[in-house]
Amino acid sequence: MLQSLLGICLPVLVAWGISVLIYRIYFHPLANVPGPLLGRMFHFYSFWYNLNGGRFYLQIPKLHAMYGPVVRITPSEIHLSDPNDCDKVYSVGSNYGKDPSFYDSFGTPKATFTTCDPHVHRVKRAVLNPFFSQKRVSELEEHIQQKVTLLIGRIRQSLAATGEINLQQAFQALAIDVVTDYSFDKCYNFLERPDFGIEFFDMIRSLGPGVWVFNQFPLLQPIALATPLWLAKLTSKSLSKMMIHRLECRRQILHIKEKVENKEPIDRTTIFDQLLRSEIVKNGAVPTVQELEDEAYVILAAAADTTGNALTRAAYHIVRNAQIYATLSKELQTAFPDQNSSMDYKSLKALPYLTGIVKEALRLSSGVPGRLPRIVPCGDAEFHNYHVPEGTIVSMSPWTVNYNDSIFPNPEEFNPSRWIDPVQSKTMDKYLFSFGKGSTQCIGMSLAYSELYIVLGRFFRTFRDLKTRHRSRTELLFNDYFSGFYTEENNDFIFRYMNE
Repeated sequence: MLQSLLGICLPVLVAWGISVLIYRIYFHPLANVPGPLLGRMFHFYSFWYNLNGGRFYLQIPKLHAMYGPVVRITPSEIHLSDPNDCDKVYSVGSNYGKDPSFYDSFGTPKATFTTCDPHVHRVKRAVLNPFFSQKRVSELEEHIQQKVTLLIGRIRQSLAATGEINLQQAFQALAIDVVTDYSFDKCYNFLERPDFGIEFFDMIRSLGPGVWVFNQFPLLQPIALATPLWLAKLTSKSLSKMMIHRLECRRQILHIKEKVENKEPIDRTTIFDQLLRSEIVKNGAVPTVQELEDEAYVILAAAADTTGNALTRAAYHIVRNAQIYATLSKELQTAFPDQNSSMDYKSLKALPYLTGIVKEALRLSSGVPGRLPRIVPCGDAEFHNYHVPEGTIVSMSPWTVNYNDSIFPNPEEFNPSRWIDPVQSKTMDKYLFSFGKGSTQCIGMSLAYSELYIVLGRFFRTFRDLKTRHRSRTELLFNDYFSGFYTEENNDFIFRYMNE
């Protein structure tokens, strides 16, 4: 009986599979859009590259070089390389909503970041925006400056004791200390730990591959998230770490909620304290604990590597290039003759060469290297003479735009001087894609800029005689797990004094 059933079912399944492939290649609405045959046939094509270190973002420019500005990278998704298409897809007011099949992979359905309906996203984003506005970030400067003072002290201490410092770890620690202090008024104090809280960042990195696994096999996600913690500890180290991280986020939210309900006075404004106060939140109900838990999870995961990567990239290229090092040092010494004088964000932001360094650091690190998929809204669309029906997934990648040689000549070169000319700088600023674009761009952009200027300005006003080893292009590439992560073996950005 079983053999007979298999004898019937197997040919039917084979025939069905062949018919699906024939449809995707010849009769699908995207059949006329060029792309690799395997990509047009199988969703597994992109997963294969991402399974091997999250490197699909590096394959995509190669596909554009072969097929042009519009490439069909999966059966249902096209990718665009022309920077001029950014505004159409990602501008403020765009109705290109986020792709649920992609953003559901993060397992934070209540977070603003993973809200796909553009109208719902705007409402939720409007609640969070005031906490990350330029005005609010300027009010945080004293706390950021305190953290940077601690950072510089730790670096001095490490250089004196061991002769070296891993700046990637130190910069990551600073970013998390700033955001946890502001989020919960309970700083994680990674800057005070001997190892800069490396276990936390290893945990965040270990979660990365799960994004692509859940994206390719969505049915696995609810099973994984429903796994008891005790079982996760026995079967999956990364899953158990994720659960512990989520529990910590929830614990922080419940602690703040208890203080709010008891009407305990607050010493300073923090994100989640304010979100839990009904008199603060307008045009909607106070967010639930689950919603805030998801928001906290996303904020901490986003802050873990993005700002740290940009700071590390800047420090590496400055120290490796004597002319850049000397030019920056001279600019900082001229602007701040007294090394111990106050170096405020406003004054640092006015320095043209430091600004060029910040922009180049953001461009080369790209924040999120890989694609940001959106859904074509009602009414269809057209890109470079290709008709694209509504419901199609369309994406662009910060890495592809930021390394576009027609906008940024010699794109792999760290060249702060390219930003000095105001007219040229304004043009390039329009295309810089490191924070995304429009209403869905990174909410922490103002906070990141503040940290970049203050850290780099104060660090290089203090340390003018550092060295670090040369790294190959391969060593400077990221693994794309939405955020960019250096591989474990390339994560040791060790800096030393020149005379060591």
